Amino acid sequence: MNKIKLSIGVIICLFLSINAFSQDAQVVNYANSIQADDLRRHLTYLASDEMEGRDTGEKGQKMAAEYIREFYKSIDLKGPVNGDYYQKFQLSSVLWTEVTFQVGKNKLVENEDFVFMGDGDMRKAAKADLVFLGLVTDENLAKVDVTDKLVGIWAIGERAGNLTEQLMEKGALGLVVVTMEGQANFERMANRFKSLSGKGRLGFDKPTAQRPVFMVSSDKMGEIFETPVDELKEAAKNNPESIKTQKVKFKVTKKKEMVDTENVLAFLEGTDKKEEVLVISSHYDHVGINSKGEINNGADDDGSGTVSVMEIAEAFSIAAKDGIRPRRSILFLNVSGEEKGLLGSEYYSDNPIFPLENTVNNLNIDMVGRIDYEYQDQEDQNYIYVIGSEMLSSQLKIINEYNNITYTNLKLDYRYDAEDDPNRFYYRSDHYNFAKHNIPVIFFFNGVHDDYHQPTDTVDKIEFDLMEKRAKLIFHTAWDLANREHRTPVDRTNNRTER
Repeated sequence: MNKIKLSIGVIICLFLSINAFSQDAQVVNYANSIQADDLRRHLTYLASDEMEGRDTGEKGQKMAAEYIREFYKSIDLKGPVNGDYYQKFQLSSVLWTEVTFQVGKNKLVENEDFVFMGDGDMRKAAKADLVFLGLVTDENLAKVDVTDKLVGIWAIGERAGNLTEQLMEKGALGLVVVTMEGQANFERMANRFKSLSGKGRLGFDKPTAQRPVFMVSSDKMGEIFETPVDELKEAAKNNPESIKTQKVKFKVTKKKEMVDTENVLAFLEGTDKKEEVLVISSHYDHVGINSKGEINNGADDDGSGTVSVMEIAEAFSIAAKDGIRPRRSILFLNVSGEEKGLLGSEYYSDNPIFPLENTVNNLNIDMVGRIDYEYQDQEDQNYIYVIGSEMLSSQLKIINEYNNITYTNLKLDYRYDAEDDPNRFYYRSDHYNFAKHNIPVIFFFNGVHDDYHQPTDTVDKIEFDLMEKRAKLIFHTAWDLANREHRTPVDRTNNRTER
């Protein structure tokens, strides 16, 4: 059955490619300029201790940006930002110097019992009632008065921001949110916040909003309301007003300073379709140094994607020097601030150097150097996860599959493309900020492993031969997209536009 599906895909893609730029042996030679040794050389520097984990706005991130910029200069790509390679922007570093949360006489411990996710700046502690709403529905809101109260709710973490807005409009003071992702996941998140304690939380500068949001595990929510978790879940469906109101006291104090950072951009102008732009992206920042003083080198995340973009750029540059330029222009985009919430790609999509309506596709590369849990014990580890390829366009997945069958023969794994993917990978890398503007995307990904966001994500664990093959697939797909007669149509509705 799979072979039949692939054959149909190839036939369709061949039909679509009748007028496309020829894929001949010369193109294979350009792809072959992408070499494991070159990937290793670049990554050995970018993921070295000297970079100090490439934390956004820090010295190591600046050093990495300079290295990437100088590389693009050396291969004769142009700086598209008024002749520069940097798209500079500022972020606000916010540090909550005091966060307290007390239920009755029980003082909860920050980054153990709860994580603070909201905003606020208070001169003195506030007292309030904590009510249990459970599910945010019109029916429940009719049963529970949220005015001037903290509100306990069940919610997937990424939806907390929208629910905060909704409940604030109803007069709520703030939220106590359950992640619904299990105690172990909550503890991992709390440990991450603990490791970042003392560091400012980066984001775009906005006026302070008095919107405290405390996130807890389901076990802790049961303790707070003195009710077993199963009963809380049942009450969320039927009678949230039956749960006893709790007395709480809380305070948040805020300190803010501005941080300079930059995206790194390089541009290759096309020929007859040069007004249309293909974007090939990665993020080059990582999470810096942890609370123990250990460097998170970020070799896989996302040093691997960054050096892949660099090598793909060089392959296109070599072709251009031979007089074979792509029909469409190509923007090579290495963004900062991904680890802080996809901030660099959000800044680019809100302040594009090239009009978004002329941006035909985004190929995003984030973690392509390792083998994940699913494949670590399999005999065939020749794979790559492909995410989002048919979300907006009926043709993009077929084009990628055609190039894979023709050139690289990787196993293309679509398991994380599911609507109910609990990992929500579709929302967790920089392609999302293009997809939300209806630009068809592909996110190339190797999956997670034990070294994800750990000091052990080091160069010695990278599978460079496999990474080379993955980068070659992306190059061939990019070549096809940049040279085909018609841009991929946006003919599917994006149902996943909300993080």
